[in-house]
Amino acid sequence: MTAPSTAPVVRADLRCLVLAGGLSYERDVSLRSGRRVLDALRAVGVEAEMLDADVALLPSLKADPPDAVFIALHGSTGEDGSLRGVLDLCGVPYVGPDARSARLAWDKPSAKAVFVEYGIATPEWVALPHDRFSELGAVAVLERIVDRLGLPLMVKPAQGGSGLGAAVVRDASALPAAMVGCFAYDQTALVERYVEGVDVAVSVLDLGEGPFALPPVEIVPSNGVYDYAARYTAGLTTWHTPARLSAETSAEVVKTALAAHQALGLRDMSRVDLIVAPSGECTVLEVNVSPGMTETSLLPMAVQAGGLDLGDVIARLVMQAADRPAG
Repeated sequence: MTAPSTAPVVRADLRCLVLAGGLSYERDVSLRSGRRVLDALRAVGVEAEMLDADVALLPSLKADPPDAVFIALHGSTGEDGSLRGVLDLCGVPYVGPDARSARLAWDKPSAKAVFVEYGIATPEWVALPHDRFSELGAVAVLERIVDRLGLPLMVKPAQGGSGLGAAVVRDASALPAAMVGCFAYDQTALVERYVEGVDVAVSVLDLGEGPFALPPVEIVPSNGVYDYAARYTAGLTTWHTPARLSAETSAEVVKTALAAHQALGLRDMSRVDLIVAPSGECTVLEVNVSPGMTETSLLPMAVQAGGLDLGDVIARLVMQAADRPAG
């Protein structure tokens, strides 16, 4: 599918509630995303307000339900499917995938198993709960991991985002510390074979005529690792939109991203993170169902590169959600 070329006709009475904040490690980023979404919606004439996902939310939804909710929450609050399930119970429609699909994408080992089932390349991995890691003996387990997956390795939380708790391990002696750092953010660590190549993110939108991909964004962090600081600190990362890929490789990246989006049963929008190896092979790392909307976030960059207006895109998604049966 190709991107729409005209701005939407915004319903005069359309009301959107933007949810941002939450209690995850990504609260500050979420608030920044929420404010940008709020400003973008108001700029195109949508009545919008922003609330936190706290004890005041459900009474507010009951007293004055919006036409639709835009979830700008990052981390478990906005991405593990639980809040979406609550919104379903309240009969309030929302932008983004349903609870089941969000939960599947949020858990990286589960999502990777789906990719394998659909023949989508993803790095070989092992998921280790903290309890099993301790019970079986840390040293023995780590030795087996290195023997099987080799080096370098990527260690990251099985459930989490923004690069928190993630580390590249190039020497076996650094693996224990990487595991400890990972367990600070999640009870399960995902250890996967590290793939050298170009970091690329592909944002996928569906504005009512089927999913299409925005121009791929190439990510070049100054320290070589796209961690939390590199994502949200100006000057630490350079982005190229569109990515500096050949036409053939770019087409393959887009094809792979769309396949990942559809394999997980997602709707409305997602961001697919990939690595493009020197050979041109595309490997999917993970899929984010609540992409960042900050000044350094990738989806807004891709929207601009695709010749679209962020407010128009979000308004379309909100109207689409409002017309969809809740629950």
